Amino acid sequence: MENQTLVKEICPTTTQGWVKEGAVLVDVREENEVKQLAFDVPNILHIPLSEFEERFTEIPKDKNVVMVCKSGGRSLRAAGFLVNHGYDKVVNMQHGIIRWAQKGFPTKGDTSSVLGNAQESSCCGSNTPKDASQSCCDSSSENNCC
Repeated sequence: MENQTLVKEICPTTTQGWVKEGAVLVDVREENEVKQLAFDVPNILHIPLSEFEERFTEIPKDKNVVMVCKSGGRSLRAAGFLVNHGYDKVVNMQHGIIRWAQKGFPTKGDTSSVLGNAQESSCCGSNTPKDASQSCCDSSSENNCC
């Protein structure tokens, strides 16, 4: 394999902390998806994956960047692209806006557009505490439910 760099991934709970510390969220979902349901955070950029190669230079290299999408797959691809283009402060948020909404984190729009199909889990269901200190998100844990 050629020089491949793995992208670090963080969970929505950790992303909340990063956002509070000024990280930029980059949402790579398409316009129609964002119109249905959007992240309600400061410092967010919307660059659809379909426009990403042309617009990625809009993303600051000097700030922490968290890539997001619906479930984490498209944003992981975009994060890998950034890493391969010299971005060293970029991570991917696992499980996307689906898990973000399950955790009850701030959104604008209709959460049923993502929660209608999402399965509840014991860790991340609607009864999960919203306090990050009570989260199951622990990087030392084998449990990636977060």
